[in-house]
Amino acid sequence: MDYKDWVHGELKGLSLAHGFRYTPRQEIEGRLARLRAGMEKEGMDAFLVVQKMDYYYLSGTTQDGLLFVPLDGKPLLMVKREAERARVESPLDDIVRMKSVRDLPSMIQDHGAKVPKTMGIELDVLPVNEYFRYQSMFPGVKFVDASPVIRNIRKIKSPFEIELIKGAGDIGKRVYTEAKGFLKQGMTEIEFGGLMEASAKKHGSEGLIRVRSLNYEAYSWHVLSGITGGIVSQSDSPMGGLGLSPAFPVGASHKVMEANEPILVDFGTCYQGYQADETRMFSIGPMKDKFIHAFNACREIHDAVLAETRPGADCEALFRMTLGLGEKLGYADSYLGPPGLQCRFIGHGIGLELNEFPFIAQGQTYPLEEGMTFAVEPKIVFPGEGSVGIENTVVVTKDGCEILTTLEQDVLEV
Repeated sequence: MDYKDWVHGELKGLSLAHGFRYTPRQEIEGRLARLRAGMEKEGMDAFLVVQKMDYYYLSGTTQDGLLFVPLDGKPLLMVKREAERARVESPLDDIVRMKSVRDLPSMIQDHGAKVPKTMGIELDVLPVNEYFRYQSMFPGVKFVDASPVIRNIRKIKSPFEIELIKGAGDIGKRVYTEAKGFLKQGMTEIEFGGLMEASAKKHGSEGLIRVRSLNYEAYSWHVLSGITGGIVSQSDSPMGGLGLSPAFPVGASHKVMEANEPILVDFGTCYQGYQADETRMFSIGPMKDKFIHAFNACREIHDAVLAETRPGADCEALFRMTLGLGEKLGYADSYLGPPGLQCRFIGHGIGLELNEFPFIAQGQTYPLEEGMTFAVEPKIVFPGEGSVGIENTVVVTKDGCEILTTLEQDVLEV
């Protein structure tokens, strides 16, 4: 059978039988309409979408390519390699094979679109050399930063997206439940993390935690036991862990987990591209009272944030409220990290990427909106001893919020 015929005759059925969820046409059309409203407001004639998760969001496929969205007219998806599979995965009408990026201007014109006077592109992630390349291909075109526009529309999740984030949360619940059954004294952090990874993939997690960043790499096996929980490292978080080498000095290590020490597990899951982030505490036998009291303080801060989460709540005000509560509870010097290294956020948006809007953080003076999803994660760090914390992914609802990671919140003691 010809490959093209097989792709269009068999691939979709095979994919659906194995759990694929394709983005509906109505969903894509709604996103494009909101994008164009933002483009018009910012004076863009077109948007050349180069970042993978952005063009997935707008097309429904991650097949390698570029998406050209004119202010008026149909979008054009130009695929560098497997255009036939893109046609199966995407509801867009105009999908063509791109032999060379150099053909981009002529392909746009062949599509019936004018070369724009002002074209948006994602300058927050585009390498400078690539920018110069596109600039040389479109002489006279003014390139402007379109990343605020696309990030702004992505911050509000549709019911379709929220359902997928819930799916990731359901996987996380299964993983943590199974993890309680295989955690043993004498096991190393990385062995425990690896078993959790295997459990997650068994239940459908894609294993890839995407983040919109130049040098920050996200991962799932954030297992910190006892003393490693008090180590700060490269990541912008209250604690980083020891890791496996100077090349990757974060997360789980070869340290053996012992009885009665706090074991903090921050484990993200990804379902159909959408992520859920979750932290729970494990222990082999009961933790010391010091850590139990600190964990209860984290839960109190967590619950206080969710009690104030609703449309219109100011993100920075929520963060500052937690600073006061942390001090009131006696943890001013250990809340969100050791003195001098305390991070300035307690929550981050989540969806296709780990660092979407909103940020519950210092300097983020904008309101929460219905449909925003974020992970709230109060943590307390004791250098040389350990750390405790809790984290859940939530969605802002009409009059409050809903937790999308529904695992029990008590310490998982074995």
